[in-house]
Amino acid sequence: MKAKILDGKKIAKEIKEKLAGEIEALYNSSGIVPGLAVVIAGADDASLVYVDMKEKACTAVGMYSKSFRLPSTVTQSEILNIIDQLNHDEQIHGILIQLPLPEGIDEKVISNRIHPEKDIDGFHPVNNGKLFLGEDSLAPCTPLGIIELIKHTGIDISGKHAVVIGRSNIVGKPAGMLLLRENATVTLCHSKTKDLTSILKSADIIVSAAGIPNLVRGDMIKEDAIVIDAGTRVVDNKLVGDVNYNEAVMAASWITPVPGGVGPMTIAMLLQNTLKAALKK
Repeated sequence: MKAKILDGKKIAKEIKEKLAGEIEALYNSSGIVPGLAVVIAGADDASLVYVDMKEKACTAVGMYSKSFRLPSTVTQSEILNIIDQLNHDEQIHGILIQLPLPEGIDEKVISNRIHPEKDIDGFHPVNNGKLFLGEDSLAPCTPLGIIELIKHTGIDISGKHAVVIGRSNIVGKPAGMLLLRENATVTLCHSKTKDLTSILKSADIIVSAAGIPNLVRGDMIKEDAIVIDAGTRVVDNKLVGDVNYNEAVMAASWITPVPGGVGPMTIAMLLQNTLKAALKK
């Protein structure tokens, strides 16, 4: 039986429509407009496109958007000064640093300078710690989007065996923690994992975020498993995921395409985190 497609574009659109209503209600009740500031340094084409998408998404849902487009010659202290200003700007509820940053700038130092309450990327150690402890926090956007996609299937996550491939601080680890929060039994796999096939064969939910094309093939997937492909890599000028889609679609019950699956959800969750930060204020 062919898997059902988890259309990230459609689901993200529904989420943004809901957010627009909540943002309007917030403004009508308090006069507050959620504000997002994006800081980008250098002229990376992909990053510039992504920032433009974020600005348009903000406008579409009624958010205030502010961008700082800095030259590649910008210094670390100059970026830190901008973050300090934004930390104290009452119109700004979320601060996002577009990666990568120019060579010589410490991304960790930059990210840690953002006040945890405005850290809508969920990268600050305070927010990481709260996520680990099961406390309310601003969590990384891609993992949040992954959970929303899984929930959209209507299948209860509680008690399911979820296998996450990849242990990055941006996707793999937080995705595992969010799945634990939903009461899944989580196995976290990585490049040193032995016999990945047998582990995947027992998985009710597979989240792959390794960035290795064709890592997950159809014969590795348990019948009726949910497959979320969060790994992307450009091959021959084409964006591909970790999962061999043509094989997996014949084995899984639900599957995300690449592109059009997890990607659109990341921006939707970015907006959701910005609103969450504004509501806390």
